[in-house]
Amino acid sequence: MSGQPINPALIAPVGATAPAAPKPPAAKPGTGGPSFADALDRASGVKFSGHALQRIERRGIDTSPQTLARLDGAVQRAAAKGARESVVLLDGTAFVVSVRNKTVITAVDAQSMRDHVFTNIDSAVIG
Repeated sequence: MSGQPINPALIAPVGATAPAAPKPPAAKPGTGGPSFADALDRASGVKFSGHALQRIERRGIDTSPQTLARLDGAVQRAAAKGARESVVLLDGTAFVVSVRNKTVITAVDAQSMRDHVFTNIDSAVIG
């Protein structure tokens, strides 16, 4: 014997099954609709990273269907030219996009763009 006492409360009874996996958190009452991210992804051909969604919500950036259609068109034009990472400028808002994944990485409004440097991009689309 090892000298360590065995705690009987930690031993599963014979024939016991493994504990069930934890259940995902329940949805908040009254929020049965799609999330903001889901709505944006369905409204356009581009997806939005979590970081981009935070910036869009916090900065109040326009995500109207017309803006999303223009953004998708700009991403398609960048892809046709072989771009990989692009900054798309639409009405004073800059969207940094992974063209290969069709994913908006971040969004910067005109107020926040002052003294902002965009790195790791190989193209720019002005639309």
